[in-house]
Amino acid sequence: MSAEQWQTEQFEENRTHLKAVAYRMLGSIAEADDAVQEAWLRFNRSDTAAVENTRAWLTTVVSRVCLDLLRARRARREELVDEWLPDSIVTLDDADDPEQQALMADAVGVALLVVLETLSPAERLAFVLHDLFGLPFDEIAPIIDRNVAATRQLASRARRRVRGAEPEPLAHSLVEQRKVVEAFLAASREGDFDALVAVLDPDVVFRADRGPHLEPGPFEIKGGAAVAEVILERGTPVARLARAAIIDGQAGAYVSLPGGLLSVVKFTVDRGRVTALDLVLDPDTLRSLRI
Repeated sequence: MSAEQWQTEQFEENRTHLKAVAYRMLGSIAEADDAVQEAWLRFNRSDTAAVENTRAWLTTVVSRVCLDLLRARRARREELVDEWLPDSIVTLDDADDPEQQALMADAVGVALLVVLETLSPAERLAFVLHDLFGLPFDEIAPIIDRNVAATRQLASRARRRVRGAEPEPLAHSLVEQRKVVEAFLAASREGDFDALVAVLDPDVVFRADRGPHLEPGPFEIKGGAAVAEVILERGTPVARLARAAIIDGQAGAYVSLPGGLLSVVKFTVDRGRVTALDLVLDPDTLRSLRI
């Protein structure tokens, strides 16, 4: 195997990991892709013959790239008009695929990414690399030009802020959420009103984002019976095409046609019932999602 082939093989083996690191650092799919591409360019230009741990080396490189991007973002923060929100990620929920199971276990929700955006670049990097990916502080410290003690303190400070700002954890794991979603989809496909109401919280909220181009625009419906009626009236034919997914770290579903995504819905589950459904129909938003 040539040196170029070895480099390509090593990088591709670590691409998913690097994308995960970059996304958690940046909260942006496009910027994460750019960071991974820059890591590849640096890897390709470097003499890697003496590199003992390729994964660690690449993680360090992509982390440095992300750190530069975070600092640049912070510097222009005052120029940003709209409230920042991380990009959504839709992951296929395939219970028979070990790789998909690993992705599910590694899922990070939008709520955490929003909290991470309030941290300084150094705090965010220290927290993400140590708490989410298990890197030791002595490997993280050189990336942010701090000593080990200062790096540990940064991560600890970030951890306190994350714990103080993140919402209460959901009462169910992804596996338990999935069971509730499967019951919801089964009732929707069969047109079973009673079964659908049974899986919905009495105070469930159903929100739909149609975007600026679809009528009648965004809407919100509350209450188990009212939501069930709308689902069965409009959604039963589409429910037959729905496939389970993980959306921003929560159980969800999507419908895809040959021309692309038709809809994506994220479920919030608490104590065995659906408490919220967030449906995306906006074509512009759907085009930005990755599966």
